[in-house]
Amino acid sequence: MTVKSTARARKKAAPAVPDNLPAGSGAQPELIQLLTPEGERVEHPDYPLTTTPEELRDLYRDLVLVRRFDAEATSLQRQGELGLWASLLGQEAAQVGSGRAMRTGDYAFPTYREHGVAWCRDVDPLNLLGMFRGVNHGGWDPNEKNFHLYTIVIGAQALHATGYAMGITKDGTDDAVIAYFGDGASSQGDVSEAFTFASVYNAPVVFFCQNNQWAISEPTTNQTKIPLYRRASGFGFPGVRVDGNDVLACLAVTRWALDHARSGNGPVLVEAFTYRMGAHTTSDDPTRYRLAEETEAWRAKDPISRLKAHLDREGLADEAFFASVEAKSEELGLRVREGVRSMPDPDPTLIFDHVYAEPHTLVDEERAEYVAYAASFEGGENL
Repeated sequence: MTVKSTARARKKAAPAVPDNLPAGSGAQPELIQLLTPEGERVEHPDYPLTTTPEELRDLYRDLVLVRRFDAEATSLQRQGELGLWASLLGQEAAQVGSGRAMRTGDYAFPTYREHGVAWCRDVDPLNLLGMFRGVNHGGWDPNEKNFHLYTIVIGAQALHATGYAMGITKDGTDDAVIAYFGDGASSQGDVSEAFTFASVYNAPVVFFCQNNQWAISEPTTNQTKIPLYRRASGFGFPGVRVDGNDVLACLAVTRWALDHARSGNGPVLVEAFTYRMGAHTTSDDPTRYRLAEETEAWRAKDPISRLKAHLDREGLADEAFFASVEAKSEELGLRVREGVRSMPDPDPTLIFDHVYAEPHTLVDEERAEYVAYAASFEGGENL
């Protein structure tokens, strides 16, 4: 990024409140919210949500443990234990809320940042970290978890999700599909093509856009002149903007969207308006293109703090509960730390396996050449 472009990005830094309506409109898009940043519960006539105290405590536990796992992964990368990590810091509510809205039979197609959704689909955090350590290709069975492998190609999973949704309609199930992507991916042609096919074929898919307002160093204001959820209307299906830092609103809106889709009404676009508190990945430095004041403004909207405030306000949890969650957080951190460091290195010759369905003479020759080459180094005789 050049000095000139960096300055321009700072000048056009993403706003702390949604204001990207057309110039002169004078209106703000509706933001669905059920829990204020202060922890006050509010109602919305279109998205009712009834929760038990136990369910609220479970959501809080999810948020805390997901954040701890994510923080541990960032630390491990800084220590050289992982090749890269894409943190979800600040986006926990969007992921946990939407993840817990899914039924068992629903299928999720993630990007590479949906660690919270993976948690909700019972994917072991160590399987995620094995991929970023380079010792496996994902580590979980997508059809067992109904959670597809991470997708690095920006926006491609929207097409995969749409195709899968079109397929399950022929199976006669009442399942639904959810595709995750970011605000940057919304500019990709694959996403627009997915919108077209999903709309025309009335596919039971929810497009869940986590608008964290920065596509690496590009603010959303450089990519769209209207709120992202309004793009859905151009393709013929509904869109809604939800407070992405409100786990209850994300739960209620996603549950409604999935039910809408599974009932034969076609796709829905959910824009979770949130904020990426950290770097795009551990190879990024956000201080080069955005202002500290912006980050601090969003820190006051923290998803964990607001749910904790609600639990305190309503007397739904005591200090013993919060202490127990903190203890589980420490246990998870230790398990992740020890688990990553004890992962065995893969056999380097595995790269030659499964290139073709049947044995192949050329691949066999290349494997033999590699083994001989590796053996020429000290310790290479162990191959």
